[in-house]
Amino acid sequence: MKKRKKMIIWILVVLSVILVGGYFAIGNYFYDMAINAHTSKSFLTGNNDSKKQKTLSKKEKERKEQNEAFMAQVKPIASYVTSSDKLKLKLYAADYIQKSKTNKWAIVVHGYGGQSSDMASWTRHFYNKGYNVVTPDLRGHGKSQGDYIGMGWDDRKDMLLWINTITQRDPQAEIVLLGVSMGGATVMNTSGEKLPSNVKAIVEDCGYTSTGDVFTYQLKQLFGLPKFPVLYAANTMTEIRAGYNIFKSSAIKQVAKSKTPMLFIHGDKDTFVPFKMLEPLYNAAKVEKEKLVVHGAGHGESEKINPDLYWSHVWNFVGKYMS
Repeated sequence: MKKRKKMIIWILVVLSVILVGGYFAIGNYFYDMAINAHTSKSFLTGNNDSKKQKTLSKKEKERKEQNEAFMAQVKPIASYVTSSDKLKLKLYAADYIQKSKTNKWAIVVHGYGGQSSDMASWTRHFYNKGYNVVTPDLRGHGKSQGDYIGMGWDDRKDMLLWINTITQRDPQAEIVLLGVSMGGATVMNTSGEKLPSNVKAIVEDCGYTSTGDVFTYQLKQLFGLPKFPVLYAANTMTEIRAGYNIFKSSAIKQVAKSKTPMLFIHGDKDTFVPFKMLEPLYNAAKVEKEKLVVHGAGHGESEKINPDLYWSHVWNFVGKYMS
């Protein structure tokens, strides 16, 4: 009898070790795939929107040439801040400063796996409209330090630093925040923080309701996998290795706390950050707000598909709050 009990205990111990080991192995795998800043993001190539973007890039040759000409003509100034957390990361931004003094500023924020130069078209439009433009590389991207992708959550604290650099330089600054995809989530997450009155308006383009929501959607969409236990295992490893909780990374909760006017933009053919996320985000905002649906646009394509519609809405919206 004692031997039998001992055998059962050992079997249970072995099974527990296997289960725990498997849990952490799953968590590590998906952490490295999605959160680790230094690993390949090849899973993105399976996204239908990525295929559309390749087709569009050929059709938008003129737009591309305009962006390249702008980037060649207007040379940015490198600026840096140090993250306020214990990591003390050196974070980079390219600043495009007007030759004549202006109090109009824009911070434009790139998406997942991108960098500041990806925002060339947005930078060009704001600059040509007379704005100074700050284009950060989010932590773990481009020239900024960092071993993990913050999904717009830890990045919200970094955004406060960039805002502060502007207000220190120009106390009368009037600032617009604009972000696309993960950049959209970043500016929405920032909106729920205590912001100076200098921040006049926020424009989010195809951002997600929360990191948990978008990962749950992508697990099913790309891999046919359930939220449990995969995302919970990934969250455990994210807390251990990156120090933040996927389930607390909630743009929709931050938007609900926002006191800054917001414009929400989304393409109705977005299959990467689903179009259905637009409505709950818009409804959560308790501030002056507008929304723009760009028909036929996939993920991050709204500004490419219909630039006239896009920019007329942006200028009409932000113009209400700028001097």
